[in-house]
Amino acid sequence: MKEMSESGSRETMSVWAKYGPLGAICAVLLAVIVGLVVTAPNQDSQSAAPPTVSSGGTSAQLPAGVLPWEVAKAEGKTEEINWGDRCDTSKGVLALPVTPAPTCYAPYEGPTGGASATGVTADAIKVVVYTAQEDDPVLSFIYNQIGNTDTPAGTFETYEGFNEILATYFETYDRKVELVRYSATGAASDPVAATSDAETISRDLRPFVVLGGPILTDAFADTLAANQVMCISCSPGQENDWYVERAPYIWDVQKNVNQGSIMTAEYVGKHLATGNAEFGGAAVKNQKRKLGLVYLSNSESAEAVRKELEATLKDSYGVEFAEVASFKSPVGMAGEAREILARMKASGVTSILYSGDPLAPQTLTQVATEQDYYPEWVISGSALVDTTIFARTYDQAQWAHAFGPSNLFARVSAKVAGAAYLYNWFYGVPAPARTSAPLILPNLQFLYAVLQGVGPDLSPQTFEKTVFAAKIIPGTVLSPQLSWGERGIWPAVDYAGVDDQTEVWWNAAALGQDESGRDGTGMWAYVDGGTRYLPGEWPTSTKKLFDPKSAVTMYTEPPEGITIPDYQPLPPAE
Repeated sequence: MKEMSESGSRETMSVWAKYGPLGAICAVLLAVIVGLVVTAPNQDSQSAAPPTVSSGGTSAQLPAGVLPWEVAKAEGKTEEINWGDRCDTSKGVLALPVTPAPTCYAPYEGPTGGASATGVTADAIKVVVYTAQEDDPVLSFIYNQIGNTDTPAGTFETYEGFNEILATYFETYDRKVELVRYSATGAASDPVAATSDAETISRDLRPFVVLGGPILTDAFADTLAANQVMCISCSPGQENDWYVERAPYIWDVQKNVNQGSIMTAEYVGKHLATGNAEFGGAAVKNQKRKLGLVYLSNSESAEAVRKELEATLKDSYGVEFAEVASFKSPVGMAGEAREILARMKASGVTSILYSGDPLAPQTLTQVATEQDYYPEWVISGSALVDTTIFARTYDQAQWAHAFGPSNLFARVSAKVAGAAYLYNWFYGVPAPARTSAPLILPNLQFLYAVLQGVGPDLSPQTFEKTVFAAKIIPGTVLSPQLSWGERGIWPAVDYAGVDDQTEVWWNAAALGQDESGRDGTGMWAYVDGGTRYLPGEWPTSTKKLFDPKSAVTMYTEPPEGITIPDYQPLPPAE
């Protein structure tokens, strides 16, 4: 494997400035349609008449014109309503081949909502789609590692395709979601360009919401919020208070970094710390686990989250790291890696908890092999480290000892379900941005799901109220649990979506496709078929790790208990 060059561009060298421990390079690879149903009041809201449904399900206090199937059924009204071909009235869900299935909402027949907010008119909702700069040196550096050939133009075309699909099925109260492309003027890590772009969008385009943003600086989202413009998945992962301070303008579908730290501490403290290193190489195998932490640190936030993780482990589980080492960038890190791995080995570390970007393990694992050091590699939910497409670029002799928690969910063949399947089902051709399609769909899914629940009176404030009042969407092996607000799951108000995790281990001998559809050797295996765990639910036993009988690398047909309906696509909405 070639060492990454020291002579990369200045922007490439600073790409990792916003990566903190447990931070994310991009949104979770959701491939499910989010089906928000308004069912509970927002107790903190100062506005009158928040959307609610009584616990008995027979009376509703909903925004004017909003009527989900569940409420209509409870009140005996389903037969009175013409739900249209978009609704499977045998189940009360939209006729889309997805799981979980979104609920039907009654077609709206009331007065127009008018210009209820910036970017909203009686018949349109302006939505800006942020696309990367052509030939962005940062993204080119990342994409070259995995062979991603998606272009910004193809990304926007895929957004347009998914927008047409969702507009055909979701209720938007006589308004049409109009997408406007905005091309970045700087690299994904450039805060100056990001600030300027956000100011331009706020001043000149004046949208209701922005989808996406530069993935390695928070300046874009920060500026949008200051201008009272909402955005979804527009920033790298942040601490919880950061979202609260900018409410109700910044939304995410991934965990925030504090939530990731909580889950990692529980996984290590309950699941690993008291056992032996049964999955390491010969020199450490079955020794009592001695933990080390290797993390990327290039910001104050990164250090704050690292300290939080260490404090939680010590205070809640009596666990301390034998060795802690940080690095500044995955680019040209061979020297740092040699020092880090030598320290870990000398300290007798049997198990390395890794928290950082998806490129550094290329060098770290190569150097570990050079030093004849084969510890357990414990991933921490860091984005993209738990994807097959990146993991195949790591030293496979090392990565055969890799396992840990993942925010992703068990993979399913694109011939069976998911974002790529949905696009091809509707149009009969693959999405233009094949690799990025699963990253594109969640932003629009979230938006449309909330629009159904808000009704005609659309604003950032009613958007927040609706999200916080929505039912918790339970997870399955093919989809995560999603919730926002105060649900008793997290210690603070939650503006990020995914609540749970699954456990994975690296099967170095498995044959199959990566996330871009390329065949190869080595795949992540999902423990117990992809069973998911909420905070407080991680088991103490590790007996199912590295057990091929109970694990799955990819479902080639829907798993037991999950059905993907065989609907015919409707003509696109006019």
